[in-house]
Amino acid sequence: MKKNKKDRKDKKQKHTKGLKKKVLRHDIIKLMTYQPAKPLNYKQVAAKLGINGEHNRKMILHVLNELTSMGKLIEVEKGKFKLKNKGQYIVGIVEQNTKGDAFVYSGKHNEAIHITTKNLHTALDGDKVMVYMYAKRKNAPLEGEVIEILERKVKYIVGKLIVSRNFAFLEPLDFKIPYDIFISTKDLNKAKNGDIVKCEIIDWPQRSKNPVGRVVEIFGQQGEHETEMHAILAQYELPYGYPEELIEEAEKIPDDISGEEIKKRIDFRNKITFTIDPEDAKDFDDALSVEKLDNGNYEIGVHIADVTHYIKPGTPLDKEAVNRATSVYLVDRVVPMLPERLSNGICSLRPNEEKLTYSAIFEITPQAKIKNFEIAKTIIKSNKRFTYANAQEILDKGEGEFYEELNILNNLAKILRKERFKHGAVNFDKTEVKFKIDENGKPLEIIFKESLETNKLIEEFMLLANRNVAEYIGKQKIPKTFVYRVHDKPDPDKLQKFKVFIKKFGYDLDLRDNKTISKSLNNVMHEVKGKVIQNLVETIAVRTMAKAVYTTDNIGHYGLAFEYYTHFTSPIRRYPDMMVHRLLFDYMNGGKSKSKKKYESLCKHSSKMEEMATRAERDSIKYKQVEYMQEHIGEIFDGVISGVAEWGIYVELEQTKTEGLVPIRDLTDDFYYFDEENYRIVGRNSKKQYQLGDKVKVEIIKANLIRKQLDFALVEEDDLIEE
Repeated sequence: MKKNKKDRKDKKQKHTKGLKKKVLRHDIIKLMTYQPAKPLNYKQVAAKLGINGEHNRKMILHVLNELTSMGKLIEVEKGKFKLKNKGQYIVGIVEQNTKGDAFVYSGKHNEAIHITTKNLHTALDGDKVMVYMYAKRKNAPLEGEVIEILERKVKYIVGKLIVSRNFAFLEPLDFKIPYDIFISTKDLNKAKNGDIVKCEIIDWPQRSKNPVGRVVEIFGQQGEHETEMHAILAQYELPYGYPEELIEEAEKIPDDISGEEIKKRIDFRNKITFTIDPEDAKDFDDALSVEKLDNGNYEIGVHIADVTHYIKPGTPLDKEAVNRATSVYLVDRVVPMLPERLSNGICSLRPNEEKLTYSAIFEITPQAKIKNFEIAKTIIKSNKRFTYANAQEILDKGEGEFYEELNILNNLAKILRKERFKHGAVNFDKTEVKFKIDENGKPLEIIFKESLETNKLIEEFMLLANRNVAEYIGKQKIPKTFVYRVHDKPDPDKLQKFKVFIKKFGYDLDLRDNKTISKSLNNVMHEVKGKVIQNLVETIAVRTMAKAVYTTDNIGHYGLAFEYYTHFTSPIRRYPDMMVHRLLFDYMNGGKSKSKKKYESLCKHSSKMEEMATRAERDSIKYKQVEYMQEHIGEIFDGVISGVAEWGIYVELEQTKTEGLVPIRDLTDDFYYFDEENYRIVGRNSKKQYQLGDKVKVEIIKANLIRKQLDFALVEEDDLIEE
């Protein structure tokens, strides 16, 4: 008991030293949030906060009056204060954006509560917090401030270690974490200055903005390729290897197919079948078969690797697949959801090998009308492994191996695609960045991936299979739990902002209904194709859309204009497809509806892991772009303004699609202010402006590999010296 009394005394003494108004305001709001109906005077506040000393108590009174004048408190009687009734508090999860500001979402409110950086009070992305919500102002968004951090999401932080004589600190890789982590030299775990490490947060004192940590894993020195790729994966808590015991488990799975198993399946081994994939692909999880029928129609088989035949529910391999939920694709590697023996071997639909598949089989007319549809377990033997490029070459030449079958599929795909857009599908064909890298991982060239007809061919038949499988379950009279891939309608406010934005370039959106929106969106995408602003317009258009997610509650897929949609076609690399295969097979064999709660939880986890994998992929691309461009410091490039913020303008280089920042502080010819409504910054005296979409020339000044960021300087035409 004596020790506890001493602790309380020490705590009180700490409150009397270095008392700051900002901290005091926060503590008073937090205190009154927990008892909003009870008025308190300054002495009661001091006692409850453990603050003593006459000077400090007077400061409390001053802050109470200040908060009253700010409209956060009301003085119910002389000297007694409580929270203003119009305000309230909620509990929710912090979601930070790239600007550092954040939003908190709660089930109690349809609208997100905006939290400025200064009002986060050390809360980070993903933290569960209590927020005091300010009284709503007319025509203004909801705003608030974090009162208490209830649960920290961030347990580990990856960053660059800076070691000095007496202490060390970690500079986080994640720009959303604006605080360095202090590390005692005894907690370095043999890490050295400049190492990229994973740090565990062991303490975060309430009154300190800087957490305390210890090193738990060392990736290596900054700048080394393997170090950086492993660090990106670790930052998003994604695996970068496969447990040895599970590799051994996969090795035990027999790769021979019994005669008994073949008898249970429809035999497609003698039908012309092939795969079409990227050149560097190894996990072939889909194949197409083509046969012309006597009635003039075609039988098209969409054959998908039967992964769930080999991986049973609840096994160690299945549990690992659940945790991973997806394969992760970085610039130089694939981190597979399944061990390579399965993903690249047993399950991969390699040519001239008998493989077990789960198939969507269609009878289609030459006009692409579906006459019959069947889902069945099958066995295939692929005749050919095409890349997108060599299949395209055969189509372009009009001759070559399996030209007739490729041509049939291509013609059908074109009709299906046209029909899809006619019904309101949105066409996003964003430029994809790839790299040519050497054996040490150094980027030698930035390449823009071109979408060929053969890419679209495969896309259409995968969409056809996914849609019809979803309809097969979704349209049954008695509803059954199923995994859907859904995409909500775009937010009207975001669409309106996008409409205003593209008007500056002479384009327009028709926002009357879903069909006119998608039609005019497609028109804009078509018009900007090949122009300097293409990538910018496409990027902002994508941001207006909702995110596609997995769920058991079907609301349709807006972007594809499908009433029912699922993921059936990639079980080697996506766990939701494995769930779909199991549910489908069970229901087709008379099984009862499964637990909605269980599958909804798996859907949420899969959506979350998909987002993490996407972020990791983007970070690996950004890193390689910055690494490539650091060889060009001092050089001048053409670019287009891709973003505008109060701290500067972002410019995307035309040549490499790499983005960098021109800090507003470096624009010394005038004082520039941020005009958010018009996506521009404007010189206060000269009225000179830099607006989103403007063409500019920039010089590369600095490359920050830790932050994956380039700094640019604007170059005026007059500054260029002709040689």
